[in-house]
Amino acid sequence: MSLDQVRSIADAVLYEGYLLYPYRASSHKNRSRWQFGVLGPPHATAASFGEEPEMEMQCLLAPHDGPAAVTVHLRFLQLQFREVRSTGDDGVEVPVGQLVVDGVPVMSWDEAVEREVVLTALPLGEVADAVHEVPGGEESEPVTDARGVVAGRIVRRRTPLAVRVRTRAVVDDGYVRLSVAVRNEHPEPAATKDAAIRSSLIGAHLLLRAHDADFVSLLEPPAGAAAAAGRCRQRRCWPVLAGPKGTTDTLLGAPIILYDHPEVAEQSPGALFDSTEIDEILTLRVMTMTEEEKAEARATDPRAREIIDRCDGMSPAGLQQLHGLLRDPHRPQPAGPVADVRDAEPATFDTAGAPWWDPAADASVRPGSDAVVIDGVRVAKGSLVRVHPSRRADAQDLFFAGQVARVTAVLSDVDGGTHIALVLVDDPASDLHDWYGRYFYFAPDELTPLSVEETAQYREENRS
Repeated sequence: MSLDQVRSIADAVLYEGYLLYPYRASSHKNRSRWQFGVLGPPHATAASFGEEPEMEMQCLLAPHDGPAAVTVHLRFLQLQFREVRSTGDDGVEVPVGQLVVDGVPVMSWDEAVEREVVLTALPLGEVADAVHEVPGGEESEPVTDARGVVAGRIVRRRTPLAVRVRTRAVVDDGYVRLSVAVRNEHPEPAATKDAAIRSSLIGAHLLLRAHDADFVSLLEPPAGAAAAAGRCRQRRCWPVLAGPKGTTDTLLGAPIILYDHPEVAEQSPGALFDSTEIDEILTLRVMTMTEEEKAEARATDPRAREIIDRCDGMSPAGLQQLHGLLRDPHRPQPAGPVADVRDAEPATFDTAGAPWWDPAADASVRPGSDAVVIDGVRVAKGSLVRVHPSRRADAQDLFFAGQVARVTAVLSDVDGGTHIALVLVDDPASDLHDWYGRYFYFAPDELTPLSVEETAQYREENRS
């Protein structure tokens, strides 16, 4: 399998949180954009709020008959500070936050450059430990107006980085437990927040390819590997199988927790970068921005400009494609779960018949008249029960202990579980809760039906 097939997922991890809605430099959110996979400089001061410099993951491999090896790809972003300078009448350049040229703003901004360190075909029986240098640099370009007159200059600067990658492997129950550790080795102190992030690795994650070996799922290990999988330890990096479902030669070690064989939802038209966002909501929010706000967002970053232009040009049909969809959980699904680690909620479909959650899908389900037997007593809508919370779903359960409640419905979930909706008899707002359907839900084993005498007493008291 080509590694390019999993790079869309890896890129989603790489740019997670890269830009935050409303995508404007003036937004306080966008002054703390870098959130995931940040390996800070080891000599950062407390005042710099630098992140920890190291991450490490452990994974399991099942070697074949030949000499097993693994290729390690360390991928991350290197911050690039874009400084805008204005040229005065005297020809002197002065750093500015924004320069407007022909009505178009150009802003100073933190960009990022993709970096990748590759360690090719490392034998599993050998230890690897090396420091890799990532060069810094500085480039500049003039900013000219429509007449060709130089109005200023853009200067881009990058701080050089140094990163240590260590691998080691041990045999565990017939499997090989591989450890991969990554550490920022930047030698200089960082006394400010800007200095710390500019000498950090951002969005750091690992892609591993196995040679003459198979990776073992740590989420669903085979029975023989369960004990060895349980001994794997992770630190700020979590490994999952990557690539098409059923393949075991590629592993993604991410700073966010994923499941095996993650995919990007095909309904997502492009990255929004905002981390854990929903495409439809953010797209609608972008559409509500004023033209001035959109112009400011476009001025920050080419990726922000792409987002604004894509949302502006989205058709009603394209927007509808982002709307919440649902798949019948009991129907056979395509290979691999469909989930978007980039922009969208998991998007699923139901293409025929009534959806599983619609009461029309099962005419035999009638919450208003269905019943359940508890301690030999039939309990249905209108029954009185005493509540004995035992599952401790939340602290409020303590206030329900010993209370008498009236059953409003008996419901079943898609997994066959039974849930009983209640309102408390002594709650002055019980009729109001019942009117707008705000119920408390308990399992049958948390309820005791009232006797005929107790029921009659409570109903008599309520009438009086």
